[in-house]
Amino acid sequence: AGIAEAAEVTIRDITQPLHGGTPMWPGDTAFSAERTWAYGPGCPVNVSRFTASTHAGTHADAPMHYDPDGRAIDAVGLDAYIGPARVIDLRGCGLVVTPEMVAPYLDAAPKRVLLRTYDRFPHDIWVDAFTSVAAGTIALLASHGVILIGIDGPSLDPQESKTMDAHLAVKAAGMAILEGLVLDDVPAGDYELIALPMKLAG
Repeated sequence: AGIAEAAEVTIRDITQPLHGGTPMWPGDTAFSAERTWAYGPGCPVNVSRFTASTHAGTHADAPMHYDPDGRAIDAVGLDAYIGPARVIDLRGCGLVVTPEMVAPYLDAAPKRVLLRTYDRFPHDIWVDAFTSVAAGTIALLASHGVILIGIDGPSLDPQESKTMDAHLAVKAAGMAILEGLVLDDVPAGDYELIALPMKLAG
């Protein structure tokens, strides 16, 4: 009898650090934190409080974010957020990810697809002209069995969109969304994704 030695695994953190300068959607609540209890005489712990938007940093979009009848994040199943994922490098693709751009990368694709569009993630500035995703691209991914789409930009739709075409295509397909991913040090390829959203009731 015997056991095989576990293969070495590299874990890559693709979340933004939250700090006072974290770029936020224009007009949204900036992240802030302050120490409320400090370790010292008479106090055995450090404790802080923070204020943040639910759209701060790397995040999962709850269906209710873009659908008035959508579920809150604590009512969403977790299966979409854990499992095999493919990172597709689309740097230099322009302002919209079209179906033709992703189609060559979908052979035997896993159920989760993450799109890299930034050369380097903008940790300290807000970029208005980020790359968005065409609704047709969402439909193509769904036709390949994709259940989660992620992107390094702050939204699937352009900043000035009032129609939210990509988000509504996600709604129609029953997919999950991750936004604000930091993919700078993640080569294109297949991975195991673990991206559980915070369980914020309601």
